[in-house]
Amino acid sequence: MAVTPSPSPQVPIRLLTLLLAGLAMFGPFSIDTIFPAFPAIGADLGADAAAMQQTISVYLVAYALMSVVHGPLSDALGRRRVILGGLAVFVVASIGCALSTSLGALLAFRALQGLSAGVGLIVGRAVIRDVLHGDDAQRLMSQVSMIFGIAPAIAPVIGGWLLGWGRWPLIFWFLVAFSLVLLAVCWRRLPETHPAEARISLAPARLLRGYAAIAANRRFQRIAAAGAFNFSALFLYIASTPVFVIDVLRLNERQFGWFFIPMITGMMLGAWVSGRAAGRISGPRLANIGFACSGVAMVANLGYNLLVDQPAVPWAVLPMMLNSFGIALVFPILTLAVLDMYPRQRGSASSLQAFVGLVLNAVAAGVLSPLVSPHPRALAITSAGFMLLGWLFWRAELARGAPPSGSAREAAPMAPTDPL
Repeated sequence: MAVTPSPSPQVPIRLLTLLLAGLAMFGPFSIDTIFPAFPAIGADLGADAAAMQQTISVYLVAYALMSVVHGPLSDALGRRRVILGGLAVFVVASIGCALSTSLGALLAFRALQGLSAGVGLIVGRAVIRDVLHGDDAQRLMSQVSMIFGIAPAIAPVIGGWLLGWGRWPLIFWFLVAFSLVLLAVCWRRLPETHPAEARISLAPARLLRGYAAIAANRRFQRIAAAGAFNFSALFLYIASTPVFVIDVLRLNERQFGWFFIPMITGMMLGAWVSGRAAGRISGPRLANIGFACSGVAMVANLGYNLLVDQPAVPWAVLPMMLNSFGIALVFPILTLAVLDMYPRQRGSASSLQAFVGLVLNAVAAGVLSPLVSPHPRALAITSAGFMLLGWLFWRAELARGAPPSGSAREAAPMAPTDPL
């Protein structure tokens, strides 16, 4: 799966792949490692299950709000500075979480984690598009996704084992150590991919005008909504895992792998297929295949939950494997399509796309998950509804006759002001 770098800047692609994957991982680690510790944290801090769910929604709301800032900051100051600054703040926030003695303090530091965690994923997407284009960009994004996909699978398993060795603060000390290692490696090896001559002003008025132009672009709206709703079908289950795994599937704190390992296996396989398909299958066709896979998964999941009274492994989790496979096929196509629309504002475009998805994820985690997670059929129906909405937005995009994302589009990206 070789990737050829663009002439400038020269970046060691293998090293860059590992760094970007690591940067993208510390966000999922922040969410998933604490899932097994929910009962223990709640018991220590006097918080019920609904209150503990807010440790996820507060994190996601902060992540979403700051996501609109990370990209423009990197467009104006450079990618490297913003990534290093975000990592430093995340270290401080994780220390605060580990030392928290009340739910209020924990929520405050979780919000600070959310404010900083987005730099890796959001700015990392812009880094990929800085150094590569066309099929090479799709391959690198798929490689990063494949490595990054390990994080949600191993994070709750790590959290469960750490909980077995000590009290719940040990999980946050693990996050401190992980982010410190990442900060040190990035300080020494992460190159600057956005040169000074390509940077834009950080003036608030210009920033707001740029965001308004992107947000008003109907093509951006369709693509961002398609990706956000499609992923939220899976994220609703991810946010519901503390209840779904322990109360519904009747597993224990060390058995979260029953849900996450099949899901992430599907995601990694999808990322591998996406990388192999670059240059061989057009972007729209690959996305169609991905949506078809997710659709079959949702039908199978609905059918199973309607037929049984007590869901059980492995049948309750296998549809998520196919769904995540489909999502991994769709994700690089939609992301590169957005970045190619705004070649001088890739950070801003990446930020706004992330913001759309994160707001929807926050609603799924903070509002919908507490309502449907104890009820397997309601959870399956809501998840299927999200996936259907994502597919409908994608069909609307195809109906406009949009050009394929990928190899042929770098020479003539769609103008940012195009309302269609």
